[in-house]
Amino acid sequence: MSDEHDDPDGAADGPTPELDADAQRRFPVPDYDDLPADLRERIADETERAGFTPNVFAALAYKPSHFRAFVAYHDALVEETDLDREEVEMIVVAVSGRNHCLYCNVAHGALARVYAKDPQLADQLISNYRSADVSDERLAMLEVAVTLTEEPDAVTTADLDLLYEAGYSESEVWDIGSVAAFFNLSNRLATFADWRPNDEFYAMGR
Repeated sequence: MSDEHDDPDGAADGPTPELDADAQRRFPVPDYDDLPADLRERIADETERAGFTPNVFAALAYKPSHFRAFVAYHDALVEETDLDREEVEMIVVAVSGRNHCLYCNVAHGALARVYAKDPQLADQLISNYRSADVSDERLAMLEVAVTLTEEPDAVTTADLDLLYEAGYSESEVWDIGSVAAFFNLSNRLATFADWRPNDEFYAMGR
């Protein structure tokens, strides 16, 4: 993540950030120039890295205080974990598949393909994670994440023990639960507001 910017307003080198008015269909998308400076800076940085502005940023910009909290927690989950980024995205896609979340299936499906270097994995996870070509250890991870998604009241210490037996550390077990929980929130918000995935995500990592 780059911290270099040309001016205090957050303009970065590279593509100009554009907030697609169709990024979400049930709430308005604000104009980029009307956003607080810290949001413009974060969006410009992401646009520079990705080559386009992911629609999640356009959607969340509707409420800046929520944007800040959401993005900060997301960044902590993916940057401050002992899980592989591939594992993080596998959890996201398996959970999003069960929740039928269009935005996360497409956007995080793309990231799963990129980090796993596997053009088939995301489609397998979305369709039926149990039929995906994954290790027994990662299947245990997905089983627990999906149980937390579908039957949260059914989760017991036996589920955590399954993860320990698979070789995950206490910190990794916490992160598996945290990633699954956060993206259940994200899935529901994306569906409620009708977030639309960028066209670029569909072909990424194929």
